[in-house]
Amino acid sequence: MKKSGLLGCILLLLLSSCGDGQKSFKIEGSFKGFNQGELYIYGVNGSHKLDTVGVSRGEFTYQAAITEPTTLIVVFPNYSELPVFAEPGISIRMKGDASHLRETEVKGSEINKSMTDFRLRTCNMTPPQVLSEAEKFIHEHPESPISLYLLSRHFIQTAEPDFVKAQELAKGILKAMPNQKQVAVLCKQLESFQMLKVGQRLPVFSAKGMKGESVSSSDLNAKVNVITLWASWNYESINIQNLLMRLQKQHSGDLKVLSISIDGSVKDCQRVVERDSVRWSTICDGSMWETPVLQKVGMTYLPDNIIVDSQGKILARTLNYQDLNKKIEELIK
Repeated sequence: MKKSGLLGCILLLLLSSCGDGQKSFKIEGSFKGFNQGELYIYGVNGSHKLDTVGVSRGEFTYQAAITEPTTLIVVFPNYSELPVFAEPGISIRMKGDASHLRETEVKGSEINKSMTDFRLRTCNMTPPQVLSEAEKFIHEHPESPISLYLLSRHFIQTAEPDFVKAQELAKGILKAMPNQKQVAVLCKQLESFQMLKVGQRLPVFSAKGMKGESVSSSDLNAKVNVITLWASWNYESINIQNLLMRLQKQHSGDLKVLSISIDGSVKDCQRVVERDSVRWSTICDGSMWETPVLQKVGMTYLPDNIIVDSQGKILARTLNYQDLNKKIEELIK
């Protein structure tokens, strides 16, 4: 799930209308080339806790009680993700090929058909073309929850997020849905994210580490300080963790590290922390992209990192393994 970690959690929003009460929602799936294994399913914006679903002979069934329309993300073993728009009392059918997941058909409601049509229409396009199509869809359908998904997927949770464009599009959605408080919050968040550029100061934050210790931005007072975002299932982020462990040993006292994990399972996070003997504080509350400190520091991509000096000034952010290594060595010299 390298692209954005479980896609869409930090800023994806729920559908706006409410149901008449708690009713069952069902997903039935059939996938060629996927004989046996497990899927993850979770609701965006903290609307539905992470569930594990078993797949047998290429098929699975998932059922849950929901009270209102909800955007769910289905995560496959290779960490590809597909959105499903759930509504109380309806059943959704997913059918596809494990080697071509972007071409998966999701049927059962008009909104899922529309999302499928968008994916099929854009699956062979170049990234700039898909971006253009996403922007066009948002302009034409600002009231649709698909627009909220596309906004986050293509303009926010990317290696190079365009917060200016994202805010412009979010304002269009808010104009179409003026009573959606969560969209108003999103607009404010995007405005603050635009200030988190190199040269700006890191926002003040506080949280609890996995051992119950207090963690805050004031702890980052070494010559070089790194906040790193990782997950147990993301190999690139684990490699960056290992790099930082090596560099901290080499530059004891000059380099401080704080980790934030977006694992949905705190136990999975703890297992990796103990396995790798991670010595610095790790924040993991099981809320994935909804972890409050992420919204403070504007981390929207996996893996991600921010380098700050002893005064909290942002020196660099979202560097890959090689560039992060080079930058830290340069700053410590």
